[in-house]
Amino acid sequence: MEWFSKSMVDDETTMLTEPFVHDYVRANIWHLRGRDADLLVDTGMGIRPLAPEIETSRGKPLLVVATHIHLDHVGSLHEFPWRAGPRMSAAQFENMDEAATYAYMFHDLEGAVSKLPEPGWKAADYKIPSAPLTRTLDEGDVIDLGDRQFRVLHLPGHSPDSIALFDEADGLFFSGDAIYDDTLIDSLPDSDRAAYIGTMRRLLDLPIRIGHGGHGPSFDGERMRAIATAYLRLHVGL
Repeated sequence: MEWFSKSMVDDETTMLTEPFVHDYVRANIWHLRGRDADLLVDTGMGIRPLAPEIETSRGKPLLVVATHIHLDHVGSLHEFPWRAGPRMSAAQFENMDEAATYAYMFHDLEGAVSKLPEPGWKAADYKIPSAPLTRTLDEGDVIDLGDRQFRVLHLPGHSPDSIALFDEADGLFFSGDAIYDDTLIDSLPDSDRAAYIGTMRRLLDLPIRIGHGGHGPSFDGERMRAIATAYLRLHVGL
């Protein structure tokens, strides 16, 4: 069955989603084609294999970046050999502890999927395989695809380990769950509203051209500032 939906964003970028997954955990998966290497940002739930859906040029490496360790972003990470993610949570990628991934929340989620991925599938059996990182990422690190470079930004709040990727030359921004054009989640056990406020203040000055978030539609710089400002008004009365 066709589990993933795909849409071409531009000549270099494809967005994949899992349309039959509950919208609470229906994350965006971004595939960017570079000159010397391709980039895959986040890997969805892992309910069906993702790797066969990713079309890369023969011999070109594919770097997969997990923006944080929550279930809807790391489910298929184990399928790829070149795996990067936040240094802060690197040890947890070794065993995908459900206390870190929140996979247990999916087990009892009503309407977890609107279509079964295969006969007999049950949300209660959902597990995320171990995916030890082959590269850890910190604030200021650079991911080089040959024709473009992304700076790693540590943007905590939604989760303590949330990172984003920013092309300072082009303004392209992969934001993960640090910010996106949908309802922002800051009430999980590992969320930190004070840290999120700091992240939103930082994002007000980030000169993005286009942002591709972990959920919702893409956004430009004006829209991102509006989202950040609305969050700050709500929580600090900006």
